[in-house]
Amino acid sequence: MNHCAICRHGATATPSGLEIDNKLMILATLCYVKHDGKTLMVYRNKKPNDIHEGKWNGLGGKFEAGETPEMCIQREVQEEAGLVIQDPHLHGLLLFTNFKGNDWYVFVLTATEFTGELSESSPEGKLEWVDDDKLTEHSLWESDHIFLPWLKNREFFSAKFDYEGDKMQGYDVHFH
Repeated sequence: MNHCAICRHGATATPSGLEIDNKLMILATLCYVKHDGKTLMVYRNKKPNDIHEGKWNGLGGKFEAGETPEMCIQREVQEEAGLVIQDPHLHGLLLFTNFKGNDWYVFVLTATEFTGELSESSPEGKLEWVDDDKLTEHSLWESDHIFLPWLKNREFFSAKFDYEGDKMQGYDVHFH
């Protein structure tokens, strides 16, 4: 086991993230593609053992080595929806502690410019353009109801959402 030089914790690199004290730190992105008053969402219903099964989410996923948040989200949106997004806007960083046993560090972006045709089928689930004023009527994670309105502002946010399994316990946010 390697030890983190900064905090002296035991740390091990895994394909899914950095493992510290038997908990994974996972780096990921989340993008809300916007067009004509609608947001592209995916209803997660295809992958076995999907931690988001039965929920509506933006598009995104885990980083690959050497990627910036923008590179990661461009790859993920193309893989999941067939769209090539340009100039994604970084809004903030969300930390989901102990979400189903791991800590997720998620860079949140939006995109309004894209080319390509929307895929008829996504490996993640059903893709749908949802009216912006109806987003919160869908089955979302509790934290989504809190941070989605922040995307309307130009302030950068850094937030921590504390979870026990899949139940949110509380949150804290800073705007910059």
